[in-house]
Amino acid sequence: MKALLAHPAVKALTRWILRWQNWLVAAALVAAVLAGCRLWPHPRLREWLPSSTAVYDDKGRLLRLTLASDDRYRLWVPLADISPQLVQGVLLHEDRWFRLHAGFNPYGLARGAWVTYVRHGNPQGGSTVTMQLARLLWRLNTRSPLGKLRQLGRAVQLELFYSKDEILEAYLNYAPYGRNVEGVGAASLAYFDKPPAALTLPESLTLAVVPQDPTRRLRAAGETEQPALDVINRQLADSRNRLYARWVGRHPADAALKPLFALPLNLRSLSRLPFEAPHAVEQLLAARQLDAGATDSRVATTLDLDLQHNLERQVGRYIERNQSRGVRNAAAILVDTRDMAIKAMIGSAGYGDASIHGQVNGTLARRSPGSTLKPFIYALGFDQGVLHPQTVLRDVPTSFGPYTPENFDGHFLGPVTATEALVRSRNIPAVWVASQLRSPSFYQFLRDAGIGRLASEKHYGLALVLGGGEVTMQELAGLYAMLANRGELKPLRLAAGDPLAKQGTRLLSEEASFMVMDMLRQNPRPDETTGAQPNRLPVYWKTGTSWGFRDAWTAGSFGPYVLVVWVGNFDGSSNPAFVGVEAAAPLFFQILDALRAEQPGLAEPIRHMPANLKRVSICLASGELPNQWCPQKGSTWFIPGKSPIRVSQVHRPVVIDDATGQPACPPYDGKRTHLEVYEFWPSELQQVFIQAGIPRRTPPRNEACINGGEAVGEPPGITSPLRGSIYALRLKRRDEDRIAFSANGDAATRTLYWFVNDAYVGSSAPGQSLFWQPPTAGNYEVRVVDDRGMSDTRPLGVSLVE
Repeated sequence: MKALLAHPAVKALTRWILRWQNWLVAAALVAAVLAGCRLWPHPRLREWLPSSTAVYDDKGRLLRLTLASDDRYRLWVPLADISPQLVQGVLLHEDRWFRLHAGFNPYGLARGAWVTYVRHGNPQGGSTVTMQLARLLWRLNTRSPLGKLRQLGRAVQLELFYSKDEILEAYLNYAPYGRNVEGVGAASLAYFDKPPAALTLPESLTLAVVPQDPTRRLRAAGETEQPALDVINRQLADSRNRLYARWVGRHPADAALKPLFALPLNLRSLSRLPFEAPHAVEQLLAARQLDAGATDSRVATTLDLDLQHNLERQVGRYIERNQSRGVRNAAAILVDTRDMAIKAMIGSAGYGDASIHGQVNGTLARRSPGSTLKPFIYALGFDQGVLHPQTVLRDVPTSFGPYTPENFDGHFLGPVTATEALVRSRNIPAVWVASQLRSPSFYQFLRDAGIGRLASEKHYGLALVLGGGEVTMQELAGLYAMLANRGELKPLRLAAGDPLAKQGTRLLSEEASFMVMDMLRQNPRPDETTGAQPNRLPVYWKTGTSWGFRDAWTAGSFGPYVLVVWVGNFDGSSNPAFVGVEAAAPLFFQILDALRAEQPGLAEPIRHMPANLKRVSICLASGELPNQWCPQKGSTWFIPGKSPIRVSQVHRPVVIDDATGQPACPPYDGKRTHLEVYEFWPSELQQVFIQAGIPRRTPPRNEACINGGEAVGEPPGITSPLRGSIYALRLKRRDEDRIAFSANGDAATRTLYWFVNDAYVGSSAPGQSLFWQPPTAGNYEVRVVDDRGMSDTRPLGVSLVE
């Protein structure tokens, strides 16, 4: 160590340190002060002044640029998102030595003082970019020497606390650009309808020269007189071209762009700033105000401006054509069911029309939905085993306790299938189905679906089925999208950043949703005379009319979209023209046809049929499994183990004595007889036919004998499974092992129907086997019913073995 200290080089270094230690300490102190200033907590420059919000559609097209809280158009844009040509142009024009000085340029200040105060020429401040930012942030009056000193001190302060890039970024975002436009973000959108990153060289240099004298150069930007705008644009173009001449000296390759600078300069007037989709934009901005974490000044929506304009055109044309009927207002919402994005929203027929309260967002207004909720009643009925699509219901005057509903048209159809009842919007069948629901009830279903502000369930009773409650268009759109998405409820999305729910809340089974959609598809268009839809996109739709003709609705889905249309008045006044099928449905299909014209390839997303859904043959008259005498057969969708089904007993043969024409008395041997088939309806349904004015041939009776005319035959007999046996299924082959069902039948028997615990599992011919796979071990009851209604039962035990 002593030898090291005695080394001549070490001694020389020690002497140098001792000689310059004061300067080194001073330099270290200065460095510490500078580091302390930079590291000391201080507000970010972007938080100094309030910002506007730019709202875009899903393709990046501007919908609206809002005013900041101080009534300025000011949109913060990071330095990296600003055209480099604009940045370089500003520095070339404003402050060539920006990267080298400490906030002020002594030469520039001296030159400005000489010209202004000695030669008394045009005032020149000699301000740097940092000094100009200081004046903007602290609102300094720099026309006096004292004000200039304050500006200089604030500039040095900025340089101490912020980096050069932060200062330049803040200046570009706060620089004045005429009238109440500040910053290149707002200026590029306002004047060129593009973000600052997309500016061309002529546009960049145009914005670069504006901040030196924004009042003079863009004072007429909002005026409507074209001559004044032309003068301003020529003056601005001259200033820009002078800067371009200097620019070419530094960037010779850009000399080839000179022809562009000879073109006329056209800036968009502030009065022509976009004001698109006002109701949707205001809903989004209101939601952002409630979100304390929302700070981004640029917001992307899910809206598609092309679809928005399409809907606006159709609503405008429809209102114009129907004003003579008192139709003055309408609202519509279009939702993409694939991602639940709201693609278009029309809150009223005219945002600026005070006579219809146009600024009210009709898609958020709570209105009576009329019959538009009926599909969900039937869906719940399918899930709870109350009915299937071809179940025969009764459309006759009916009282449900103190509640006696009526049909919209005041008439009754008598027996109708569930599909026909929904398509023709019959009230009595819908109320009956709702009265059979248990868990959940229709009220509980609506609560689970997020329908807000509902009163108590007792308040509505069964009137809720016919629109006794209130929903918004957006809530109704969500419900119909749930049907299209096979029973999964997902939230609507208006902001592009809203999370996309991969799995929603299941409120209906896939099978029930599929069946209801199939029923709605059979609803013919108002302009269809045959009910067929040849070469047309399938449409699943339903209308609704509120009590007192206050609201006309049509809701439905087609392709990937759900569309809800409302026609009415926001003040609740009624109009006999406000009938769903007459007022709202034409607008619904007008919009649908317009969308198809713009999107010729519009098609439904691929949706596979639910695996647990079957198609079964039924007797059309009863909606039940056909017996051998059913004259007309059809088919229906059926959920095994859930949908109610039994063998139809409506059509039965009667043995008629040829001699008397009356039912023959048994025994029939030795008598000349023949069979005639009659319809045997229960007494309550016979009354339904009488009330509906539908004639039915009454089955004959012979009072002279008991069971006169009754056909004879042997009931079926189960041969498999064996009586008293327990079937063992191997655990490893559980999904493969099945049990054979077979039975003998009478000679007249054609079809045997098999039930397990009263759940229909399939059919077979007499003597043939039907194979059934038990879902789990346990005790079951197997029942076979022939096509004459005769049956046999047998217990069945199932166990699992290794």
